[in-house]
Amino acid sequence: MFEIKVPHLGESETEATLISWLKNVGEAVEVDDIVAEIESDKITMEITATESGVLKEQRFNVDDTVEPGQVVGIIDTSASPAPKEAQPDAKVITLKKEPVESASEHDMDIPDREQIPVPMTRLRKRIATRLKEAQNTAAILTTFNEVNLQAVMDLRSKYQDEFVAKYGCKLGFMSFFIKACAQACGQFPSLNAQIAGDDVLYHNYIDMGVAVSTDTGLIVPVLRDVGLKSFGEIEQGVLELAGKAREGKLKPEDMQGGTFSITNGGVFGSMLSTPILNTPQSGILGMHTILKRVVVEQDTMVIRPMMYIALSYDHRLIDGKDAVQFLVQVKSFLENPSINPLID
Repeated sequence: MFEIKVPHLGESETEATLISWLKNVGEAVEVDDIVAEIESDKITMEITATESGVLKEQRFNVDDTVEPGQVVGIIDTSASPAPKEAQPDAKVITLKKEPVESASEHDMDIPDREQIPVPMTRLRKRIATRLKEAQNTAAILTTFNEVNLQAVMDLRSKYQDEFVAKYGCKLGFMSFFIKACAQACGQFPSLNAQIAGDDVLYHNYIDMGVAVSTDTGLIVPVLRDVGLKSFGEIEQGVLELAGKAREGKLKPEDMQGGTFSITNGGVFGSMLSTPILNTPQSGILGMHTILKRVVVEQDTMVIRPMMYIALSYDHRLIDGKDAVQFLVQVKSFLENPSINPLID
């Protein structure tokens, strides 16, 4: 017999919700098969089998609360799967289409309008709690700027083919913004710090949270040591984390830590927003959609690909001057990128 146990959930997480059984009692189970799924406050996790056999027992039902280390099921490693019952031949039924007429023409009763309550998922409840905690705890202020992305676009066009050949992924915009924020965090360390009681906790590393939209909600996996990574390593890392997030395969350690975050509402068409801090972090950059607009350069009107950028910060720790200069530094890096993405 093999016990199926709830895996470790990560720091400060002591319980999760069983959201689905993917194997039924009596069904064959192979090594690495996904047996069940659980949802913690931060992520959805798969429970996989490490032994082959037949699922003998399900000790918890869907929507039950489970804890790390608890046995949720039993696999009989010596049994064979039960034979499937014979099913009668299916009979095809063709529905005859009739004209659809209004209910009022036939004096039919129309059901009353109703509101249908649907329980919030554990992840959605956690998101709601954390966002409200951020508003209640931090003194959140947002400053804005705009950036001309023509130079970034030119670099992407120039190096794209070589970049794909070398790293196996495209050179996107996100790596430029991560690089820009990492450089600015080095010059303005308070944006990469956090309040811890009566102390300010500074970090000599930059772990960047990158917001990813999934079917279950917005989550923020963390890309480690971005200040030390190349463009290729950043793009590969972001692609990997985003893929794991959307497939529900993030591990607890993928979500822990983080010293600064980036969110991109532009992928959904957002022109401007005020991002909410991912506490206990003190800063988050908001990217937005790129629009061609008329701007003035050297007293001449030209069309450029422009983006509004927003920096939300904790005013308890960060002065407005530093926040504005941080954003100006990000803008300067993006508009004057003296870099080679193949080697930097």
